[in-house]
Amino acid sequence: SKMAEAEGDDCDRRVIKNAPKAWKADIWAHFGFYEVNGKLDKIEESLVSTLPHNSERAKRITRSVACFIAKDLRPYSVVENAGFRHMLKTIEPRYKLPTRATFTDSALPALYKETKAKVMESTCKARRVAITSDAWTSVATESYVTITSHYISEDWKIVSHVLQTRAVYESHTGAHMARLLLDVVEEWQLTDKSVVLVTDNAANMISAAEIGKFPHVKCFAHTLNLAAQRALKLLAVSRLLGRVRRISVYFHRSTKAKHLFEENQRVVLKLTSPLKVITDVATRWNSAHDMMERFLQLQAAVHATLLSPALNVDESDIVTLSRANLANVEEVVKTLKPVKDATVFMSEESSPTVSLIAPVYAQLLQSMSDNIGDQPLIRDVKNAIKTDLLKRYKSEAEKKILHTSSALDPRFKGLPFLTEEERLDVSAGVTSEAASLEEVIHFYLKSCCPLLGPAFINDTSEPAVQSKTADASAEEEMDLYCRSPAVPLSEDPLDWWHRHKGTFPLLSRLAKRYMCIPGTSVSAERVFSTAGDVITAKRSALKPDHVDQLVFLHKNLEIPKSDVMVGSGQAYNCHCLKAAKLLFC
Repeated sequence: SKMAEAEGDDCDRRVIKNAPKAWKADIWAHFGFYEVNGKLDKIEESLVSTLPHNSERAKRITRSVACFIAKDLRPYSVVENAGFRHMLKTIEPRYKLPTRATFTDSALPALYKETKAKVMESTCKARRVAITSDAWTSVATESYVTITSHYISEDWKIVSHVLQTRAVYESHTGAHMARLLLDVVEEWQLTDKSVVLVTDNAANMISAAEIGKFPHVKCFAHTLNLAAQRALKLLAVSRLLGRVRRISVYFHRSTKAKHLFEENQRVVLKLTSPLKVITDVATRWNSAHDMMERFLQLQAAVHATLLSPALNVDESDIVTLSRANLANVEEVVKTLKPVKDATVFMSEESSPTVSLIAPVYAQLLQSMSDNIGDQPLIRDVKNAIKTDLLKRYKSEAEKKILHTSSALDPRFKGLPFLTEEERLDVSAGVTSEAASLEEVIHFYLKSCCPLLGPAFINDTSEPAVQSKTADASAEEEMDLYCRSPAVPLSEDPLDWWHRHKGTFPLLSRLAKRYMCIPGTSVSAERVFSTAGDVITAKRSALKPDHVDQLVFLHKNLEIPKSDVMVGSGQAYNCHCLKAAKLLFC
């Protein structure tokens, strides 16, 4: 028939072609494509073979999906989303995506086990480990405690890990917290690491440190928060904050006021990119400082907007600030600025901070001293902060850690914030502790000699040269260290020790033991925001084990650097340096 003849003609016109160049997968090299009337005929999906689930490529893809879930804090249910499945089908048509249960029960736990082994191997090489601890509550009202670890690597870099995030069902008494911390030390094989504990000023954590016999450093950021909050609770300051807060809330609630406010910023303040007013958060004192500072920056536009007839603002509802109020807000912001700078400076995680506590603490006490001409309100603010700060860091053991750390920081080795007698005591303590490290090394070598055998023992036929005592070596190093040139505030103390470890073998080992201690528990607190992303309202039923795994992997899982976009860490470091210069200069 004519139809059969037409079909035969079409078959004759079909020519086998290679796959289009845009199709990169190797699988297409094994298939031919018919070209009909200048177009490639679509291959049937049934002809595409499925990758075996145990093939290397399938396992790599499954692992990368697990990495995506953990690193980007995606819900397990993402593997059931139509868009995600379509994307994978486009990238690799042969890959069959495993079920959600496979990732929950197999892929993520395997990735956790693999990463935990790497973290434990790295941590075991450290000479000393510091841990931070803090508690938080999820949206599902589950109580958790997060533990992080900190140490200095062989190449003198601070290494931080999240060790665990565990649900706590008992009351957070000192005894229960001590038991939890001791279990962490045992599970992560830290019993020989002279673990130092850094926590907030809560009574239960102070008790836990005493019960667990941990050397304890109280979080300096929390200390600053307590002191600043005391000042913000003063009646006069609280009233000022209330007035500024009402204006800020008003601009966030009224779309008409917000639009007019942005226009006034362009007209009155000549800003090309309008700014938003800030509303403070009760648990973060620095948000109150930022709210007042931003209000002062935009107050001309604020007043122009509030007085605009277009808004018809009821003065009994939104009260503008008088000139006297504005002057008081300006003075309060100025007085709190050193505390804010100290908080920013201490929040840096990539460089040592424990050595900063003593000098910053002394500098803040000096900044809070009364000056001639201070208004009564400012004297009250300064007195509130100073009174609270003076209650902190009274323990002799804690002061020893702080002063020794500062002495081992080449930027503060002169200890200008201490009396001459205190400087001599600290210097003697550092020398003695450095000498004890030398004695430990000699004891270790002496105990190894019988195991190494006579081939490794020096020939006794030659007269031995009298070696220095440990005390003499330590004193010589300390004297040379004190006489070495001053180091600028901008220099990283770890880089300095890395370059000079050959000159100061004893002191550099001692510096590693102290510089690993963080001055704040900010690293543990920053996990809260991560955990908040993990335990959302839609995922409030996550099991505690899954929360632990996801937070652990998000913080510790290493992604090849070539796959990671460059962040703003350098800008943040510059911000910290700027805060340091404002504080000390």
